[in-house]
Amino acid sequence: MSTPFPHLFSEIEIGCCVVPNRIVSTGHHTYLSDEVPDERLIAYHEARAKGGAGLIVTEIVAVHETAGFSPDLLKAASPDVVPAYARLAEACHRHGTRLFAQLFHPGREILSAHAGMMPIAYAPSAVPNERFHIMPKPMSDALITDVIKGYGQAAGYLAEAGFDGFEIVASQGYLPSQFLNPRINLRDDAWGGDADRRLRFLKEIIAAIRQATDGHVVGMRISGAELDAEGLTDTEVLDVVRAIDRELDYVSVVAGTSASLGGSVHVVPAMGFDHAYVAPFAAAIKAATSIPVIVTGRINQPQVAEQVIAEGQADLCGMTRAMICDADMATKAKSGRLDDIRACIACNQACIGRAHKGLSISCIQHPESGRELAYGALPAAPRSKTVLVAGGGPAGMKAAATAAARGHDVTLYESQPQLGGQARLAQILPGRDEFGGIVTNLEREMTLAGVNVVKGTGVTADLVRDLKPDSIIVATGATPYLPQLDGIDDSAHVVTAWDVLQDRANVGASVAIADWRADWIGLGLAERLAKAGSAVTLCVNAAMAGETLQIYMRNHYVGRLHHLGVTIRTHARLFGADDGVAYFQDTLTEEPIILDGIDTVVLALGHQAEATLEQDLAGLDVDVLAIGDCVVPRTAEEAVFEGMQAGRAV
Repeated sequence: MSTPFPHLFSEIEIGCCVVPNRIVSTGHHTYLSDEVPDERLIAYHEARAKGGAGLIVTEIVAVHETAGFSPDLLKAASPDVVPAYARLAEACHRHGTRLFAQLFHPGREILSAHAGMMPIAYAPSAVPNERFHIMPKPMSDALITDVIKGYGQAAGYLAEAGFDGFEIVASQGYLPSQFLNPRINLRDDAWGGDADRRLRFLKEIIAAIRQATDGHVVGMRISGAELDAEGLTDTEVLDVVRAIDRELDYVSVVAGTSASLGGSVHVVPAMGFDHAYVAPFAAAIKAATSIPVIVTGRINQPQVAEQVIAEGQADLCGMTRAMICDADMATKAKSGRLDDIRACIACNQACIGRAHKGLSISCIQHPESGRELAYGALPAAPRSKTVLVAGGGPAGMKAAATAAARGHDVTLYESQPQLGGQARLAQILPGRDEFGGIVTNLEREMTLAGVNVVKGTGVTADLVRDLKPDSIIVATGATPYLPQLDGIDDSAHVVTAWDVLQDRANVGASVAIADWRADWIGLGLAERLAKAGSAVTLCVNAAMAGETLQIYMRNHYVGRLHHLGVTIRTHARLFGADDGVAYFQDTLTEEPIILDGIDTVVLALGHQAEATLEQDLAGLDVDVLAIGDCVVPRTAEEAVFEGMQAGRAV
């Protein structure tokens, strides 16, 4: 069968292993298992293997007792683990997918320890990290030797379980990178002091894995540049790759470092970064070596991956979030069903965002992801019902698509001329245009499921009486919350965030944004207005701007505001405004914060549920189910999840 992506769907040899295509699900922490793979993790990876991934690199496996990066970490410290890992290998192999294990030690990059105690982190030298504020203990010669032994031992057990290869995590400031970095490795012994001795740790890891396995693939993940003042530079990384490429079967290229706030935004880059922005680093490494090169970083569509490979920048593409969002992405791409691909929008909310909370991985667009055992199969409805959905935002669209896919006769009504609800406003914010993809993707799901869509018509109690549906799902969303503020007089120019985004407000040259939610809206408004020429003060009723956002997203977008000269005031509660003055109150001290020379105050104070329809339907003989923001305003993640549940419930 021909494919529109001839490079992407060609075989490639990595060492002694033939990989059926160039699409890789790279290692990522799912928080689905603890210590060994359980049925949830196996189902998760098998869904991506069944969906056409050529290679899956499983999440980090700790190689030593000192590698306690965080809770729910996979381990391979005894032969007892072999059966569990073997079930994972068998599940992926039955679909023709190759399986590599990611072998890991964080060094000083440790998040937490068990029982809430501060961890003891180990590193080449006592050089602290900036992000977690950890002062590490220098590793003894005996500990270094024992850790190297741990890499080999873990590889041996996983090889016995049927894994095809192993990937050493030397990327993003983790332990092998710390040994390679002359600004972190300050030793003057057999493990440091010059480039050759800094390489020794990595070389001995490779040798230990080779010795413990029989002809298995051995590769390395490394940052093409750590993009931090103290991190490895692109030149240093090239020198490392040139020095050891003959000992490896492949190199997997990412960017950034875990060690700093600025460097860590590249660990899982936000939608504000260009697609395939890491590819130039991979291209430089590919030019310096003859072994296959994988590149990862904002490659969310097969068209992007095909171009990267066709241009010779890399040999394979990591498309991890793309397959979290759509496990069948590869199969759809191969058959040319491009419109059916649910494209990742790089929001980071339910993938790395949930992981950073210690929760199992998922996707805001596809809540079935990471929940394959509970929601992987969609049961047919026992009988077909007529279902009316009120509201065409993410909650309503997901509910309609799910219900129709089960066999119900579903009609969705949207009062506005366009579908999408608040997602249409979110995509207007700078660097957030891809968020509109959630609307496109859910609209396609509805089309494929056969949902009838009526735009420009709102649902009323009279309409329900006329249509007599069996069930109605209310997803009428929310509107801006406007509290009663006695301190705002008639001379003040006060507008809402929605007014600004819908171009209904004439914003002045000096703006104060009252940001209660500390989320995308305040950050995005500040950037939008600053780029338009206004002097902006972002007043956040929180300890930091973007406090409720996933950390990589927050730091990336706060950095953008710093570049634009936006003033950020934290712990600021809106108190009032009059002609030219905005009044806030410090939430810690209750002291006044007075901002003079303010032309416009923009309110980003959250939302209030639009529950009128649900109340109007209370007396009717119809099954009513309310979901999303009309229950209580939250985020798109809750809206889509509840939409899925409602579509299964009717």
